[in-house]
Amino acid sequence: MKTLTTTLAALATAALATLPAMAQEKWDLPMAYSASNFHSVTGAEFAQCVTTGTGGAIEITTHPSGSLFAGADIKRAVQTEQVPIGERLLSGHQNESAIFGWDSVPFLVSSFDQHEKLYEVAKPYLEELLAEQNLTLLYSVPWPPQGLYFNKEVNSVADMEGIKFRSYNNATARLAELTGMLPVQIEAAEISQAFATGVAESMVSSGATGYDRKVWESLSHFYEVDAWLPRNYMLINSDVWADVSEANKNIINACAGMAEYAGTWRAKEYTGFTLAGLAAGGMTVAPAGDTLMAELKAIGETMTAEWLEAAGETGKNIVDAYNAQ
Repeated sequence: MKTLTTTLAALATAALATLPAMAQEKWDLPMAYSASNFHSVTGAEFAQCVTTGTGGAIEITTHPSGSLFAGADIKRAVQTEQVPIGERLLSGHQNESAIFGWDSVPFLVSSFDQHEKLYEVAKPYLEELLAEQNLTLLYSVPWPPQGLYFNKEVNSVADMEGIKFRSYNNATARLAELTGMLPVQIEAAEISQAFATGVAESMVSSGATGYDRKVWESLSHFYEVDAWLPRNYMLINSDVWADVSEANKNIINACAGMAEYAGTWRAKEYTGFTLAGLAAGGMTVAPAGDTLMAELKAIGETMTAEWLEAAGETGKNIVDAYNAQ
């Protein structure tokens, strides 16, 4: 990882000699997750790469943990140029368009390699949708596969009845409904408090989120179900992007490419590390039992059919193209 960070810095510094003198711009970059989360670490490195690479012509300051804008407000803040740039989990906006939820279709993919192929298919459709909203995609990094957290042993869907379940997008809210749980919308920055106070008792998320928030202080079980791999996206306002010089665009794109590579590497490495961390914290970490997995996959089939109906021809094109590979 040190090599990747060094490469980012070297790449940025190498571009300095080609840049003309220009006025300095200061960009605030809001992010929803804690500073220690691997997405935020990657975003901070990207910001430093751009700042260094442009010779300070564009200085980016990151604001993790929803400290500048809450996670749900980041996308809108970038669209309306309240900030020029921001990082967001786009599946949190699936209510705007089902296409934003392409990465949260249950059990369509369950590994990083499968997910990368699906992303390559979905990306052009996603970029077209973002362009309509005055947004440009710079880079995107996946989360580790999503598992289920509980404060008790769960062996079947019947065991979930009535549990208060943290939701963060349409897919998680629908999963709660179909399993008899009670969905409660909670942003990442509020997770620890929600579990500590009993506002929520369960969630579907990666080992990374649980580890960062020390959920073992409130929860007891993590079940590996590999339901899906959502993605975070670094977005820039398209009007702001249009005003960036070609030289600086090249630097930003180079920094973005390195950030996507580094972030994806971290996601893969972090998967095993964080699951071990949950276990070290005292949680039971194990694959879900056969009965629970069979019931969850049946629910996944229902959710997939619903997503395809909502996503229309575009959704069908994405899934068909992925299955044809």
